[in-house]
Amino acid sequence: MALRRTFRVTLALLPLLTTAACVSQTKAGNPAAATATDVTAPQPRTATYNCADGGRMTIENLGTSVRVLGSDGVSQDLPASPANQNSRFGEAHDAIVIDGRDALVMKGGKTPLTCTR
Repeated sequence: MALRRTFRVTLALLPLLTTAACVSQTKAGNPAAATATDVTAPQPRTATYNCADGGRMTIENLGTSVRVLGSDGVSQDLPASPANQNSRFGEAHDAIVIDGRDALVMKGGKTPLTCTR
């Protein structure tokens, strides 16, 4: 008799336990979740990146395009490519792919460069 009651209680509580296991924790309760969220944070309006070659660049997010100001003072506007997304920008032989805090910069005829904000 006690075994039947235990079985029924277990069946009744199983959906509740499953739901509780699926609920995500807040940043304060899970530091690892905070780190993962910060990495995938959207591109801010203006961000400065430090590049692997020692240079710096500033990327201004204009929505459907970005304006890139290189450490040499040259400014270049790159449209979204394809037009319906917000992480890949480029035209002709130049492109930038933004992934969280990283940006991969590709210029025609040069080795791709990784930059981090």
